[in-house]
Order: sequence, then structure tokens, then C-alpha cells
Amino acid sequence: MNRIVLLISLSILVNGFFSQQKALLIKKAIDPIELDGVLSENSWKNAFVADDFYQVYPSDSIMAIEKTKVMMCFDDQNIYVAAVCMDNSMEDDFVVSSLRRDYSFPVNDAFAVFLDPFNDKTNGFSFSTNPFGVQREGLLESAGVFGVTTAWDNKWFVEVKHHEDSWVVEMKIPFKSIRYKQNTTTWGINFARNNLKSNELTSWTKVPINFNVATLNFTGLLNWDTPPVKAGLNFAVIPYVSGGVHADYTNETQDFDRAIGMDAKVAVSSSLNLDLTVNPDFSNVEVDRQVTNLSRFSLYFPERRQFFIENSDLFGRFGFRKIRPFFSRRIGLYNGVKIPIIAGARLSGKLNKNWRIGLMNMQTEGMSELSLSPKNYSVGAFQRQIGESSNISAIVVNQQDFLNRKIDPNSFNRIVGIDYNLASSDGTVRGKLFYHHSFSPDFSDYSHASWLMYKTRTVRFHWNHEYVGENYRAEMGFVPRIQNYNPATNEYVYTSYWRIEPSFEYSFYPTSNWINRHSVQFSYDEYYNPDFTTNERSMKGRHTVLFTNQSELRSEINQQKIYLPFVTDVTFSGLEPLDTGYYSFTSGLVKYESSPIYLLRGEFFTNYGSYYTGNKLTYGGNLSYRIQPIGNIAIDFEQNFIWMPTNDYVQITLLSPRIDLTFTKKVFFTTFVQYNTQINNVNINARFQYRFKPMSDLFIVYTDNYNSNIFGIKNRAVVVKLVYWFNV
Repeated sequence: MNRIVLLISLSILVNGFFSQQKALLIKKAIDPIELDGVLSENSWKNAFVADDFYQVYPSDSIMAIEKTKVMMCFDDQNIYVAAVCMDNSMEDDFVVSSLRRDYSFPVNDAFAVFLDPFNDKTNGFSFSTNPFGVQREGLLESAGVFGVTTAWDNKWFVEVKHHEDSWVVEMKIPFKSIRYKQNTTTWGINFARNNLKSNELTSWTKVPINFNVATLNFTGLLNWDTPPVKAGLNFAVIPYVSGGVHADYTNETQDFDRAIGMDAKVAVSSSLNLDLTVNPDFSNVEVDRQVTNLSRFSLYFPERRQFFIENSDLFGRFGFRKIRPFFSRRIGLYNGVKIPIIAGARLSGKLNKNWRIGLMNMQTEGMSELSLSPKNYSVGAFQRQIGESSNISAIVVNQQDFLNRKIDPNSFNRIVGIDYNLASSDGTVRGKLFYHHSFSPDFSDYSHASWLMYKTRTVRFHWNHEYVGENYRAEMGFVPRIQNYNPATNEYVYTSYWRIEPSFEYSFYPTSNWINRHSVQFSYDEYYNPDFTTNERSMKGRHTVLFTNQSELRSEINQQKIYLPFVTDVTFSGLEPLDTGYYSFTSGLVKYESSPIYLLRGEFFTNYGSYYTGNKLTYGGNLSYRIQPIGNIAIDFEQNFIWMPTNDYVQITLLSPRIDLTFTKKVFFTTFVQYNTQINNVNINARFQYRFKPMSDLFIVYTDNYNSNIFGIKNRAVVVKLVYWFNV
């Protein structure tokens, strides 16, 4: 009892400690700002200063050791941010992974600003740079609790200067590049600095060590001496031209492709944006990173296409990760094959502080060789904020097929749904409750789920329940578990399921010079058949140690019970299949991740135990060497060895070397090889990018695919693409 009282008191104390809110006054510039990294203008001399940064790591209870001070001002077109990053070890090399835009903040020395223009702790923007002036911009979705979505790109500018004891940042962020409410006087804001040389992460406001530093729950206030006016005309036209050759050696064909298309961005208001696309081309998008799949279900891959990124949380965060009513990768892609998109439009953003809206419509062509008819995809999403951080959202999804250029009344899929997203102002409580209903000509059913998480510095409790009906269809979504593949008939059988998933984690913060914290976690995850018998169950115990230098050691044991509804080859490699029924097996894992401070860093793991009626050994990880600051040489690897009682043996290899070179901040070259024996493929993808003007690029992309067993070539392609950003 005394221990419970102590924990409650500690939680109250911690929440109180982190509840203090700082404020910074931003004044209009009194003279023109020259973006040169030299803070000589009178506007900077008269600006209010944000300093007294706090440590976030390795401790969140002391002030920053390396000092940082930030100033801000604005004019009619831009916001300006200046930061003086003191550094007592300027003679030592900075930790900089490369000169490529959108670098990883946690593994780089960097400075960042987080903007919450509506001060609603829901969505925002991040702008960051490293000591070499490399840019990183992104979106803060779901209050930033999952970090920054860097797939979003926009125009802004930065310069950096080095001095004997500091490096100085000067940013220019056009009002046109962000969304905000006109004539507002208060925004949410925070600044962060990652200094890996001194192993210190700091922020202007107090952010608990167990939260992402970008979390909007802990922002301070940015008070404007005069409200920012409406941004000027923001109309950007982004045309492209591309051409290439594709050779299919299997079918002995060769095609010469050429295309022209256009994107456009129109600021309907300072907080509402209209995106248009005609004949979009995504040939320059980086290929998906392959993984070994030994489950019976499809895997989730993130959206990387730029058009679908901004406000993607408004459309794509409905439901859970494995119960999505809308998944943008269903548009223009079918089993990895690209389906031509004719045109599309998306209106998204804020109507006011409490309301967000998202409307999207896309039209694709048909492909007779795949028996695919032309389709229209429509999505409407509406979100109403409730209280300080919670919201309620509604979604309508419609996929409509066409036949002979007319609507096919007998081929459609529709979903209507409502989500309630709970979030406390201090970030300790988050949750979700949703109900979705699908409609098709022959099927109608529903799904519902709830999720609740309570998190403090020491305690994390998680509860989840799910239900999906057997006739629930989300053809524009992602619901893999409802589909059970029957190898004997080569068809999918749809079945409903229930799921419960509780977990508990307790963290310790020892007084140690080499251990920052360690935690123990227990989780239970069970899927039930419609008759409430077990379909799949996992019971897991885990111990994680985070060392002071940010290296990590994890060990866990996992006990599983799986029901096979069909005769199945569980190796997915052509071995003798197992009969239907229940199988139980146990495995143990050890994983180590080294510190990001060092030039040579790596991650290694091994997992061994029983596997159905046999045994399985898995080991892998990655190794990377930082050629500072021009790039990285890295390799990902994974080996699976499966032994079955019939003396059958399977070896599955996934090997992915990568060379990433950034000769300047404008010239990039990446070569990515993926050797995958599970799908009998070797993929080579090489990309050259020249950013000759802001947001304007020349791409040259080379792709090869080979059989992994005999290295016989399957296909080869070379694409050249030119993109130019016009501000109208």
C-alpha cells in the first residue's frame, strides 16, 4: 500500500514539475534580415531571447550543460529563427551522418524548432538543421508523440556559421510553407538541440525523458506583438517530365516510356490547402525495404509518395495499424504493380481551431492484363477537437468501379466510421475508441476496438481490444488478419476475430555512470476465433537496458500458441506442410544496439527456440560506417535457419548493402541492393539526385531485378525525371 501511495505521489510530483509553461515574445523585424548566419541586424539585437534549456537526456532534472539561445522575429512574408549553439569542443568533429536532406535527428548533432500554430497540441511543423546547414523539415502528427514525419517537403531556407566556441543558425520560414490561423496572437513552440559529442539532448521547455522531444504536449507559448497577417498568394505549380526504358527479359520485351504531368499547391486560406495532381509519377520514390515474412498475413509498408503525405494523419490514422479503413497505398498500387493515376485532388487543413477537414478524390486507369477496371477513390474526413488535446473524427470512404466509362452499380466498397481519440494535456493518458461499418453489394459488417495507455516516468500500462466481422471489407484499407489463405484451394477465407492485448512496463533509473535506465515489460496478445477459442497467443517478458552512451541491450522470452486452420507449409519454402491444429513453441531473443556517437555503429540480434514442430534460429542486424560528412556505407542482414522433424532444412537470407553519398547539399547518390532468397529476387536500385534549385530536382534512377538462385536477369529499367517548382 505504501508503495502505491509513493508511486501516485511521484506521478503527481513529476506532472507538476513538467507543467510549467514558458513564453517567448516575437517582434516584427525593424530592418531587413540577410540570411547569412551572421546576427548583425538590429532586429536580432532587439529580439527577446529563449535560453535556459533543460536536459531531456541523459537526465530530465537538470539544466543543459551546453548552452543554447534562440531569437525570433518576422516580416510580412517570413518567420526568422536564430540560434546560437555554444560548443566547448568545436575542435572535435561533429556527429553528422551525411549532407542529405531529411537526416535522422537522433543520430546527428542538430538544432530544431517545433511549431504548433493553432496551439492545440494536435498537429504542427518541424524545421531542423545540423552544423553543416543541411535541412530537415517534417510534420508533427498525433501531437508529435511518434516523432516527425519527414516525407513532407516544402520551401524554407537556412544558413550556418561556425565560430571558435559555437555554431550559429539562421532560418527563414515563409508563411506560405505552413498552415496557421490568420490574426492569431499565440502559437505553441519549442526548440531542441541534439549534441551527441557531449551525449546531451536538450529542449527549451521541460520534456520528460520518456517522451519524444517533439511532443506538442510540452510546448511553450509564442506570443506575437502584432498578429501575423494572411500569407500572400501561395500558388505553386510543379510540373515534371520523365523518360526511360524498361526491358523485360522474361517476356523478351522492351518499352520506351515518356510522361509529362503536374502537381499544384493552392493555399485556399492560411490554414487550408488544396493539392492537385495530373498524371503523377513516383518513379523517384525510394523502394520499400524488404523484410522476411514468416507469418500468414500481409505486412504493412509506409507511404512514401509525396502527394499523400501532408495531413496524412487526418486520413490515415483512423482505426489501428492493422484495421485501417483507408490506406493510401491502395491507390495506384496493386500487389506491387503500379496502376496509372489519371488525376486527383485533396483539400485538407484547418477550418478553425476546433475543426479539421480532409477531402480527397483520385481516379485510376484500368489494366486489362490484371483484370482491373478503372476505379474512383473518394475519402472524406472530419475532425472536431474536444477539450485541450482530444478529438472526435468521422470518415467516409468510397471505392467505385467503372464499366465502359460508366459507374458500375454492382461494384463498390464503402466505409463509414467514427473515432474518438483521447489525450490528456500532460501526455500521460492516451486512448482511442472506434466503430467502422463497411458496405458492398454482397457484404455488410463492422469493426470496433478500444485502446488505452497510461504512461509516467516509471509506469506504462497498455490495454487494447479489437473485433472485426467476417464480412467487413476495407478494399481501400489494410485489414490483413481477416484474410486466411488456404493453400489447398489457392483462395482466401474470411473469418471474424477478437483480440485482447494488455501490457505492463516498469522503468528503473539507477544512480549509475553507465546505465541511464532499465525496464521490465510483460505483454499478453491473444486473437480469438468467432467461437472464442484461441487463434493465436503470445506471452512475452522483456528486459531492456539503456546505457548512458545511448547503446541498448534487450533480452526477451516469448511463448506462442498458434492454430493452423488449413494444412500449411510454415516455412513458406516448399517443405512438407503441417496438419491443421494447435502448435505451441517458445523462443528467446538477445539484441544489442551500439551508440550513435561512433563512426562505426551496429545493431545485432539473435533469436533461437522451437518453431511449430521444429526449431528456428534467426540472427541479423546492421552495420554502418559514417564517412563524415559525405555519407554512409551500411549493410542490413538477416538469416533464418529452420529445422523440421522430417530432417527438412530451410535457410532464408536477406542481405541489403547500401551506399549513400552526398557530395554536396545539392548532389546525392544512393545505391541500394536487396538480396532476398525468400522471394527469389535480387534488387538493385541506384538513384542520382541533383537539386539545382529549392524543391527542383533532376533524378536518374536505375533498377535491376535478378533471380537470387541463378542470378538470371528478370528486368531492368532506367528513368530520367526533371521536376521544377514554380511559385506563381
